[in-house]
Amino acid sequence: MVSQEQRRRQLAREKFLRQQQRRTEARRKARLRNSVIASVLGVVVIGSVALYTTGVLKDDDKKKTDASGQVTPSAAPTSKAPDPCEKPAAGSVKKLSWKKEPAMTIDTSAKYTLKLTTTCGDIGVALKTSAAPHTVNSFDFLAGKGYFDHTKCHRLTTQGIYVLQCGDPQGTGAGGPGYTLPDENLKDKSLKNNTYPAGTVAMANTGQAHTGGSQFFLVYKDSQLPPSYTPFGTVDAAGMKVLDKIAAAGENTGAGDGAPNATVVIDKAAVVKS
Repeated sequence: MVSQEQRRRQLAREKFLRQQQRRTEARRKARLRNSVIASVLGVVVIGSVALYTTGVLKDDDKKKTDASGQVTPSAAPTSKAPDPCEKPAAGSVKKLSWKKEPAMTIDTSAKYTLKLTTTCGDIGVALKTSAAPHTVNSFDFLAGKGYFDHTKCHRLTTQGIYVLQCGDPQGTGAGGPGYTLPDENLKDKSLKNNTYPAGTVAMANTGQAHTGGSQFFLVYKDSQLPPSYTPFGTVDAAGMKVLDKIAAAGENTGAGDGAPNATVVIDKAAVVKS
């Protein structure tokens, strides 16, 4: 007998998957349209990496579909809770892009830690170097270039799954480093019963294999998701308190999926070898 809570979660996941499929189709049409425009103008258009998503991101328009597939208006934004975070540090996002994945430079047998100095507090992440070497190497490379510095964490989900998504210099969910990464560590022992446990840090992607780039999500509460997103780190205890503070402030749509009300900016990202 399926409980009401299990049925609610199932319907939520199905809705998110439908939204993801619509976005993938929209991106395909956009790419086709852009290629036609480029050929007419005789210019070369270098596109950024496709929209990254944890598989549960909302459409860009202001409508949503319910479990039956009917279009319904989004919930009206609710009043914001007080912002628990500080003002961002002075500086601006760097506009950087590369054509291919960086060469492997990390020691895959060593331990590495990702430190995110944010406006809401420090978040430490123990990286799974040997299990996800391409991903960890990429983060080491990008952090060393200042790629993540001054970027906003652009999305917070508070229903169905519970994640904070970061890593997009554009702050829109459409940005990336210009290259993609292979999926790794999808059989991690922590991913039991299609659940990413609280504290997991994983790569966002387009819903297709091997499409991770720079966007990642931090899980602040156990979240049911298919094992399709590379888990590459674990948040420390102090970082979990920061995530809880951000989550408590809510998101700006009132529908459970939007920009965080808290001012979440990564002032500095650094990967440190132990």
